[in-house]
Amino acid sequence: MSWIQVIVLSALQGLTEFLPVSSSGHLRIFSTWWFGADAGASFTAVVQLGTEAAVLVFFFKDIVRILVAWFRGLFDSSRRDDPDYRLGWFVIVGSIPIAIIGFVGKDLIRDAARNLWITAIVLILFSFVFLLAEKVGRQNRPVDGKSLAGLKMKDAIVMGLAQCLALIPGVSRSGGTISAGLFLGMSREAAARFSFLLAIPAVLASGLFSLPDAFEPSVGQSASAVQLLVGSAIAFVIGYAAIAWLLRFVQKHSLAWFAGYRIILGLLVMGLLATGTIPAT
Repeated sequence: MSWIQVIVLSALQGLTEFLPVSSSGHLRIFSTWWFGADAGASFTAVVQLGTEAAVLVFFFKDIVRILVAWFRGLFDSSRRDDPDYRLGWFVIVGSIPIAIIGFVGKDLIRDAARNLWITAIVLILFSFVFLLAEKVGRQNRPVDGKSLAGLKMKDAIVMGLAQCLALIPGVSRSGGTISAGLFLGMSREAAARFSFLLAIPAVLASGLFSLPDAFEPSVGQSASAVQLLVGSAIAFVIGYAAIAWLLRFVQKHSLAWFAGYRIILGLLVMGLLATGTIPAT
């Protein structure tokens, strides 16, 4: 990979990882359109470590509080009424589906699922899922938008299953999980906050698992250790700003804004594919 490719795609990763527009879809589209080749799922997964570091820093106090409560409750049954203890279990249980499906389907994810026709169609179709979630989601559940007190195991399981859809470029991890939260009656802020926490185990595991393959990928382009390090740093800085912006945005604005953008992008990609401007694979 060239340095300009690493810098541009890492910035794009940081900008789109937390917005409900699909970072993997954007990297798949623009790496092919602007640079003539798919950067590959392994590069995407490794650079995601930068954006995930942004989550760890942004939610550092929350993460420490949850971990302390979880370990205390693990060894002291009298502390298991603590909402943070239960929240720790919710993150663990919600992460199990994507861990299983991601491992079993890793070859499909790195190859067949990266067809640009699939990405374009999914961008459009799941935009209507966002719109439906906004329409039918009552957002009247008593789930605190900051502490997530009131969250239930059912919420974790449903949002964890929704997170699995993000393995297909074009779906969006945050869009799928936030939409699931809306269908469950949660507010956008509460759904977004749990979505970020739920992503931590999945993205860290995916990035570390894909690290060796990023240097000599079976599919996609290779990157040096320095390029991956710089790319992750760029994604971290931009990703941190994106988290702060999105949490403020969803308090007063719907996912419809992102749905409109996704539909336009999906139609644009279809046009580029139909005219032979970019290849599908």
